Amino acid sequence: MAHQQRGQASSSTKMERKIIERNRREQMKNLCFKLNSLLPNFNPKQTLPPRVDQIDEAIIYIKTLESRVEIAKEKKESLLNKGMKKRPHDLAGSSAFDDETQGTSLKPPTIEIHERGSMLEIVLMISGFDNQFIFSEIIRILHEENIEVLSAISSRAGDSMIHVVHAENHLYQLGATKEISERLKRFVDAHCLQDIQGAQGP
Repeated sequence: MAHQQRGQASSSTKMERKIIERNRREQMKNLCFKLNSLLPNFNPKQTLPPRVDQIDEAIIYIKTLESRVEIAKEKKESLLNKGMKKRPHDLAGSSAFDDETQGTSLKPPTIEIHERGSMLEIVLMISGFDNQFIFSEIIRILHEENIEVLSAISSRAGDSMIHVVHAENHLYQLGATKEISERLKRFVDAHCLQDIQGAQGP
């Protein structure tokens, strides 16, 4: 009798554990769905990627937003510092000079991409406030294209940062790597054009 009661208690405990685990998984699934729905490229009609990939994409997006906030803060502080350094009688004469030097003091970002079959080597050189933002966007684009980032090494060269990224396309198809390379170059070129237009003003 006692043995039967112990067996029933053990069975009940196992059932409770299964229910708790099922509820935990369901809660985690709902949380991941909510997190994924906040991403800009979320499409509820598409099949969701594996949970690990969802979390990785969310982390990259959050880091990108953090970079944008930091860039905005740095630009704000830089503008405030410039405004404090200017004397009232210098404002009229220095405006054109500042506009000219602002456009020439920073080198535009450059990107070199070397393709070896499914392997990619990306060399990114950036200077100025947009360093972390552009680098984060490059990583995000690779992630969107299902490219695995194998390594990323960053080093400083004067006023510039050099990022060397090694990545692999596991779903390699002839011509696919070239399309990804062109997308990365288009992003950098578009960012350069946006900076030039911003420096020229309306």
